[in-house]
Amino acid sequence: MELTGIIAISGKAGLYRVIAQGKNNIIVESLEDKRRVPAYSTDKISALEDISIYTYTEDKPLKVIYDIIFKKENGGETISHKEDAAKLHNYLLEILPDYDQERVYGSDIKKLFQWYNLLHKGGLLIPTEEEKAEKKTSKKAADKSATTDTEKETSKETAKKPAAAKKPITVKKAVEKSVAPKASAKASGAKKMVAPKTGGGRGK
Repeated sequence: MELTGIIAISGKAGLYRVIAQGKNNIIVESLEDKRRVPAYSTDKISALEDISIYTYTEDKPLKVIYDIIFKKENGGETISHKEDAAKLHNYLLEILPDYDQERVYGSDIKKLFQWYNLLHKGGLLIPTEEEKAEKKTSKKAADKSATTDTEKETSKETAKKPAAAKKPITVKKAVEKSVAPKASAKASGAKKMVAPKTGGGRGK
C-alpha cells in the first residue's frame, strides 16, 4: 500500500494527497471529490505514514494495521465508521487485541475505519511490487528456517537411537556360505549368474 504523501488536516473531513508545495502553503487534493485546496503552515497536518495506534506493548503503525484489515477483508472494504461504537470497538479488538483502550478514543477508532475505506476506494491499499517481493523473500526465509529446524530435530533423534546390533556369524556358516555354492556350480556345470548392473545415477 502507498501512504506516502497522504495527509489528514485537522478541522477538515477526509484525506488529502499532497500535489505541490509553495512558499507558504501546499496544494492538496481531496481523495473523495478530487477538489484542490491550499493548506497552510498554521494548519495541523498529520501524515498517515507517521501515525501509530497505542497498544499496551509497542505502538502499531497505521500501515501495519491496515495490512491486517486488508487481509481479513480479502482486499475488500471494512466496517463503516458510522456503525455504533460497540461494533467498532469489537472489530478493533479482533484485529488488535492489545490496543490501549484508555488512550485510543472512540473518535480515533472512527477515523481509523473511515480512512481505511477512503484509501480502499482510491486504490491505495493494494500491495506494491516492492512489498510483494519483500513478502516472498520473508516467506522463503521462514520456510528455509523451518526446514533447517526439522533437519536438526531429525539429526538429534537419529543420534539418540542406538546402533542396531549385528548378528554374529559362526565360522561354520561362513565357510558354508563361501564354499558350498562354488562346489555346487562346479559339480553341475551351471553357469555363474551375475546380477545386471543398475543405472549409474543416484536413487531418489
